[in-house]
Amino acid sequence: MERIYFDNAATTALDKAVLDTMLPYMTEKFGNPSSIYSYGRESRLGIESARKSVARILNAHPGEIFFTSGGTESSNTAITAAIRDLGCRHIISSPIEHHATLHTVEHAHCKEDVKLSWVKLLPNGHVDMDDLRSLLANSTERCLVSLMHANNEIGNLLDLFAVGNLCKEYDAIFHSDTVQTVGHYPFDLRNTPVHFINGAGHKFHGPKGVGILYINENVKITPYVHGGSQERNMRAGTENLYGIVGFAKALELATENFEEHSRYINDLRMYMAAQLQEHVPGVSFNGDLFGRSLYTVLNASFPKSEKSEMLLFNLDINGICASGGSACTSGADAGSHVIRSINNDPNKVAVRFSFSRHNTKEEVDKVVMKLKELI
Repeated sequence: MERIYFDNAATTALDKAVLDTMLPYMTEKFGNPSSIYSYGRESRLGIESARKSVARILNAHPGEIFFTSGGTESSNTAITAAIRDLGCRHIISSPIEHHATLHTVEHAHCKEDVKLSWVKLLPNGHVDMDDLRSLLANSTERCLVSLMHANNEIGNLLDLFAVGNLCKEYDAIFHSDTVQTVGHYPFDLRNTPVHFINGAGHKFHGPKGVGILYINENVKITPYVHGGSQERNMRAGTENLYGIVGFAKALELATENFEEHSRYINDLRMYMAAQLQEHVPGVSFNGDLFGRSLYTVLNASFPKSEKSEMLLFNLDINGICASGGSACTSGADAGSHVIRSINNDPNKVAVRFSFSRHNTKEEVDKVVMKLKELI
């Protein structure tokens, strides 16, 4: 059976050029980067070259880039450090964050007596900036604002500069989960008012199990993971050598081809939206599809029926990979916390389709026709 993969917001296929870059570090240049002999020095050079490449692409200083196991560890590190090291006793976040953020801030609230506030959302899922200003202005303690750059389920894009400047005005720390946007948009971190951002290689055709945490050079924090002096004493544990090299190569390729790939992928997304409107009665879209939204994500709601309640299962049987929300919660019964927060309609079934440069209009046509059958 032909498989159609429309779940690229969950993970992407590893690029062949990235694998080719990684392979020597799996088979030949495999020395421990902490060792002083030549094999170790060769591995260390690979890591530091990757760090410089990532820093150059994101317009950051190499000393601000730390390699981690992925977006979840990076978010946990940033949020914990803001509380423990930077004096933040009031967290402001949103109810539609990734669980890596939600569960971390809820843990801090319950276990460390940190105040937690949820910023209001507009009907289209965007952050209510007036409410954010009000929360900051009325706080009696230093705040950590943790808001994602692009929502992984509905694709809404946050204005990093507007939020960052607001945080600067009220001396708040700003962490943004940028897992869905690093590798998909250009970044200029030297000129972006943010203290922490994070990325994950597998979101842009790099390897799984490797990510970054950007820590602004004006922020001083202590380690989250203890045990060794790796990552300049900031993150203990033997480095994921070939993952780090692969991350840098994937980011380099994504950046080189950003304009071409983003235009192509967005055209696919909007083509599918138009085809769904034409062929599937009652379809609607979640988030700000025609406004500020991530070009890789299309979240559609279909009228609830006996057929549509089994929609994801039936798509899978027909070789079509899509998501009911975040893949990180795909086994849960509760459904999407994001959809519940912005459009809690019990008569709708939401499905997220997310695209990469490997997808085609022919695949879109096949999926739309299958949806017409199944609904």
